[in-house]
Amino acid sequence: MMKRGYFMQKTQVLKLTIMKKFMNRLTVILFLCFTLVRFSVAQDDKSFLNPPQIIDNPASVDEYKSESRKFTGISSIAVSPKGRIWAVWYTGKSPGENENNYVVVSSSGDDGNTWQEIIAIDPDGDGPSRAFDPELWVDPNGKLWVFWAQSVGHTGTVAGVWAMTTKNPDSEKPEWSDPKRLTNGIMMCKPAVLSAGEWVLPASTWRLTDNSAKMIVSKDEGKNWEERGAVNVPKEAREYDEHMIIEKNDGTLWMLVRTKYGIGESTSSDGGVSWSPLVPSKLEHPSARFFICRLISGNLLLVKHGPIDMKSGRSHLMAFISIDDGQSWSKGLLLDERPGVSYPDGQQLTDGRIILTYDYNRTKEQFIMMTSFTEEDILSSEYDSKIVKVFNQRKIISDGGEIDQKRK
Repeated sequence: MMKRGYFMQKTQVLKLTIMKKFMNRLTVILFLCFTLVRFSVAQDDKSFLNPPQIIDNPASVDEYKSESRKFTGISSIAVSPKGRIWAVWYTGKSPGENENNYVVVSSSGDDGNTWQEIIAIDPDGDGPSRAFDPELWVDPNGKLWVFWAQSVGHTGTVAGVWAMTTKNPDSEKPEWSDPKRLTNGIMMCKPAVLSAGEWVLPASTWRLTDNSAKMIVSKDEGKNWEERGAVNVPKEAREYDEHMIIEKNDGTLWMLVRTKYGIGESTSSDGGVSWSPLVPSKLEHPSARFFICRLISGNLLLVKHGPIDMKSGRSHLMAFISIDDGQSWSKGLLLDERPGVSYPDGQQLTDGRIILTYDYNRTKEQFIMMTSFTEEDILSSEYDSKIVKVFNQRKIISDGGEIDQKRK
């Protein structure tokens, strides 16, 4: 009887194991089918190719008021030649990334102490198209660019990078150019300017495509753009790319890419036409956006989560300096230790200050944050594996409509 009971128990365990494997595979199959259906629908619906609506003074329009927002995040920041600060992010009336998403452009004329939302960019109100993943950039001629992506659904393959510009970013309410679609894909990070004078957009077509981390180049100061080359992210490591390109002192191009394992890297010695196979970098990181740029001093600034050689979650946003073109990095300056901080983006001012934005808790507090620091602040910071210095110079750009008490 004991043997019979034993075998019956083993049989039940085997049946449960088989059923569990079947359900897991069925879940995967259903997910893939759902993704393919959404992708097919997005391919059939071409509304994302239409220019968006531009809403002036969104705070005066009920559906665009901050108190109606349930999702706020993924910000960018830029500063005009005379010091007016511009910020951008995307948001929506539902707590997620969907057809309700639109982009908000805000400005501050008093060093980030007070802000006014200037315009909202919305393809079609309730959908099906969405505007998302915006970026700000002041080009070498002093023109301010507002970039964003438009698509139907949640794939980069059918998305496009759009832009508007203004020649007078020092004005509180400048005149904007008409929206223009520049290239396929999504651009999450600052453009680069090469020593040859070419402007580079790091646009990505995301996870469903090979050679997704693209280098889009303009030889005529932004009038026309064309793809020059791309890095192929292996299928098992593909995420959203969110790549950035740095020109090293020897002329080599260095691309850092967001992957499932953290940050991958690739190099090009022919101006971006061909790239080395993507390999894991020495920069430990979660699957999240980072920020890197070259400073006035010639050194590199890197903002990431956690210490250089330690993988963390989306917390402990830290700034580092490299004086040897990325071969080694300084001690870190801790900018924000809280869980839920992510997506840094910044710009250095002519006086040496570095202005940085990031988001905090996209569906709760919905804070768009700003902080400022200098290269000297980083190099003088005290850091070891357990103790960090918090550089507490935080300001709130937008709080997603939460009550003022949450600012404290």
